[in-house]
Amino acid sequence: MIRLQHMSKSYGPYPAVIDVSFEVLKGEIVGFLGPNGAGKTTTMRVLTGYTPPSEGVVTVAGYNIESHSLDARRHIGYLPETVPLYLDMTVTDYLHYMGRIRGMNSSWINERLPKVIDVVRLGDYRNTLVGRLSKGFRQRTGIAQAILHEPDVLIMDEPTIGIDPIQVVETRQLISELGSEHTLLLSSHILPEVSMICKRVLVINDGRIVADDKPSALSSRLQHAERIELGVKNAEPRAVISALRDLKMVVDARTDNRADQQQRAEAESRLALLVDARPNAHAAEAIAKLVVDSGWGLTNLNPLPLTLEEIFLQLTTEEELES
Repeated sequence: MIRLQHMSKSYGPYPAVIDVSFEVLKGEIVGFLGPNGAGKTTTMRVLTGYTPPSEGVVTVAGYNIESHSLDARRHIGYLPETVPLYLDMTVTDYLHYMGRIRGMNSSWINERLPKVIDVVRLGDYRNTLVGRLSKGFRQRTGIAQAILHEPDVLIMDEPTIGIDPIQVVETRQLISELGSEHTLLLSSHILPEVSMICKRVLVINDGRIVADDKPSALSSRLQHAERIELGVKNAEPRAVISALRDLKMVVDARTDNRADQQQRAEAESRLALLVDARPNAHAAEAIAKLVVDSGWGLTNLNPLPLTLEEIFLQLTTEEELES
């Protein structure tokens, strides 16, 4: 549905995106990650026909975004980072207006409008002036205009930026639901957002794509050490950590300070630890034997992949992928 082939975009002598190529297939939900200034928004603007590429070919739903721009844009629903809303219109009037701009006739708009308002949960605000809505409900109005004309492709640029935590959760849920019916490209620098919604991630840094894979596959490629989550009962923390660090394959052992793990450990009266070991050294087997031989209680021992935050940091600090 989306294809970029060697796309570059420069503003005068300054390159913003350099030789970017990727494809998003029908039905995929893809996260587009990168630090601020990496080239995410520029790529989105090229994809939606807002600005032409300097080089390369970009197609959406089979249409070239330059030579057949209107045809391509009929298949695109776009939620920019700053949604262009008319504050003196009601939600219903605004959506009617946006539908007419997109070439929808009155009967199509009247058929779609109640469905869209229901999908984005704006029923109680359909006759409210947009200017009186909270930031979260304005964002929902922006999503409503993006899906009104039943596009095949949804492109969303930082969809939860600037809204309160409760509305962030609700907006993520809404985006997940939309992903079942649309091909979706989601730009964000909020890593938990992408890990909750997307099964594939593209990472851009300094205008170039530096990774394209599932988070789990990226974790495997970047994993320089094996990380193990360990739970132990009936043991003194310093004694356990010292014994673990004495194992040849263990690089480090420490208390697991993740808040959710600490709460669970306290409730179960156990010690929660994280152990980093050399890869392919059968560390789990040696750790289990140590705990049992020492007379401690082994409650859990699980390998942990890299988090998306760790993947992101490695890729955007120019650490090379393992071959």
